[in-house]
Amino acid sequence: MKTIGLVGGVSWESSAEYYRLINQEVKAKLGVEHSAELLMYSLNFHPIIQLEHEERWDDIAALLTNVVQKIEQAGADFFLIASNTLHKVATVVQNNVGIPLVHIADATAEKIVESGVSSVGLLGTRFVMEQDFYKERFASYGISVIVPSSESMNYVHQVIYKELCLGKIHEASRQKLLSIIDNLQEAGATAIVLGNTELPLLIRPQDTIAKLFDTMLIHVQKAVTMALEVTSS
Repeated sequence: MKTIGLVGGVSWESSAEYYRLINQEVKAKLGVEHSAELLMYSLNFHPIIQLEHEERWDDIAALLTNVVQKIEQAGADFFLIASNTLHKVATVVQNNVGIPLVHIADATAEKIVESGVSSVGLLGTRFVMEQDFYKERFASYGISVIVPSSESMNYVHQVIYKELCLGKIHEASRQKLLSIIDNLQEAGATAIVLGNTELPLLIRPQDTIAKLFDTMLIHVQKAVTMALEVTSS
């Protein structure tokens, strides 16, 4: 089994889910006594939030590069960043470390294409929904992306940072996000991408008839598959 490197703490609420899901996936594939070989570096989220909202992406890239280098030195074979938003600087980080990144948008796009879907509604932080770094990744796979209105974007962004990252789950927020999902479907989206690793804590498959792509779960499944791959000599 290869050793998974996980950059977490962004937020720890979703990182705890990453740890649980990775080990559940390994157990499902290998048996009940098995668990993952995993190295996690959990960041303090507060300064990351500040850097994100100040758009200081170079500083974030430098910080993440330093962390991944530590994970690499500790013996990780590849790494995951447990945040969709932080993948804005993924290429910079990858270019400055010696182990491969499992890119969350690539893993999700592969699953979308495999499912025969070509048009998705995208929910996430405002950075993910509004900026091009995520949408362009999907476009390279032939996937068109529909995003909510500016007002709805602001609402989703605030729910993520002010509620979900703090471990707060409110039914009113769930209902509002389900309404936003309905609007995305009316605009032509045939499936919805939960492009934030906290959103699955709020929006679950049983809450909607919409086809959901849970980026955190897809990321986990891709990582475990890589960890268990037999490398031919």
